[in-house]
Amino acid sequence: MSEAAAPTIAAMQFADTGPKLDDYTLDDRFARSEGRVFLTGSQALVAIMIMQRRLDRLAGLNTGGFVSGYRGSPLGGVDQALWRANKFLKAEDITFLPAINEDLAATAVLGTQQVELEAERTVDGVFSMWYGKGPGVDRAGDALKHGNAYGSSPHGGVLVVAGDDHGCASSSMSHQSDVAFMAWYMPTLNPASIAEYVEYGLYGFALSRFSGMWVGFKGVAGGFKALRAMDKNYRSLTPSDLRARAAAFGADYAVIYASTPWPDAALYEYGAYKVVRLAPPSK
Repeated sequence: MSEAAAPTIAAMQFADTGPKLDDYTLDDRFARSEGRVFLTGSQALVAIMIMQRRLDRLAGLNTGGFVSGYRGSPLGGVDQALWRANKFLKAEDITFLPAINEDLAATAVLGTQQVELEAERTVDGVFSMWYGKGPGVDRAGDALKHGNAYGSSPHGGVLVVAGDDHGCASSSMSHQSDVAFMAWYMPTLNPASIAEYVEYGLYGFALSRFSGMWVGFKGVAGGFKALRAMDKNYRSLTPSDLRARAAAFGADYAVIYASTPWPDAALYEYGAYKVVRLAPPSK
């Protein structure tokens, strides 16, 4: 090889031949709408609210968000995650009201579902999240039960987030909130990873709007405190998606767990849920 053709030491040392590093910042966990992000379980709850607002905007809805609850392990860091994300919440018209107890938080959430009845409202609806640890679910049972009975609004929706401590690591006794949700006839979601926290949370709001019910969201100690990198390249299944698919069959329908036995084949399946016929088609 001639001396003129030989690469210089500088060229060999500084040639950019490898993939470029992602210029990721901690704000990107909420700023990015797609791509890889890094979240804790508590931050995933914040991401649910922000993503729901952005999805509503894409759908042409002018909604607001509301979060209220009471801290307690394993949800002891949720309020801190919300406060730290305040600039993102403010930009998306999401209000965080830390409550002095779980009962008042649930009552405040109940009020948000009445917004669509007001002629002077400034938003199409308010989607809301209640949070509390397992004993807080028990304490707020009357308010949560009444809230579910009163229902959710078509452009609102309620996600009831329970932090369960199965191992009694930071509680006076172990607890399992999904049993309480079942007693109140709340559909219940049980995500198994932080990625599923966000996906199931968005699905929960769609399910709440579709069914008119509050939707239980069960998390455990290890999930809320975990750290995980995940992709944000997903889309929520909306109530209109469910209605359009089921209406094509010309039948009354309902959304149930995919594992629930049913005499007829499902009209449509999505993840852990399926749309089924409630009554035989008219002849």
